[in-house]
Amino acid sequence: MPTYRDEAVVLRTHKLGEADRIVTLLSRRHGKIRAVAKGVRRTSSKFGSRLEPFMVVDAQLYEGRSLDIVNQAESLATYGADIVLHYDRFTAANAMVEAADRLGDSEATAQQYLLLVGGLRALARGEHGSRAILDSYLLRAMSLSGWAPGLEHCARCAQEGPHQTFVAQLGGMVCDNCAPVGSARVPAGTTSMLEALIRGDWTAIESAAPNDQTRASGLIAAYTQWHLERSIRSLAHVEA
Repeated sequence: MPTYRDEAVVLRTHKLGEADRIVTLLSRRHGKIRAVAKGVRRTSSKFGSRLEPFMVVDAQLYEGRSLDIVNQAESLATYGADIVLHYDRFTAANAMVEAADRLGDSEATAQQYLLLVGGLRALARGEHGSRAILDSYLLRAMSLSGWAPGLEHCARCAQEGPHQTFVAQLGGMVCDNCAPVGSARVPAGTTSMLEALIRGDWTAIESAAPNDQTRASGLIAAYTQWHLERSIRSLAHVEA
């Protein structure tokens, strides 16, 4: 069988039989991969602990008909070891890898891989608040997939802003003429928070009012799940 090698993040795993696992990976060059890791649940496995969620590995795989087979795995970054020690980091990381998995094969690019690795590294090191890292990741991941929310102009008619209404179904901020009846108004501070999260302006993010951070998180969750057309179940466990 043909073999290949790639860097990859472990997104999730499932038990298979008595000793094997099915591993879902987001790789740098081959997109999303589903592969069988044989014997990794045995205590004698040489690389079972390296194929846990949030780990970054250099993996060698065999190509299979429906599932590839992991032959070797060397650790590149053990972010999972630090993430699982903190509930807020753990729940945020779960939401990130679930979103990466939900994005689909067509969006599994090298840029998405690097973005996820950067987010997990920031979580493992506790560089910023876990919810803010998650929110920034979700907005950037959606932007890389062509679903960047419109914030400066009306997402429907392109009228120049600033505008005061955010509608996930319409693609972001919308003007008064395009806003559906009864749409909730978004304070200017919340809009600024969304813009800072996309830019990765951590000075502005960390100085934002708590209410603006909370409102931005709710809008991002609604926007992401609307465009993915499915829920991210892990978001229910993420602390505000």
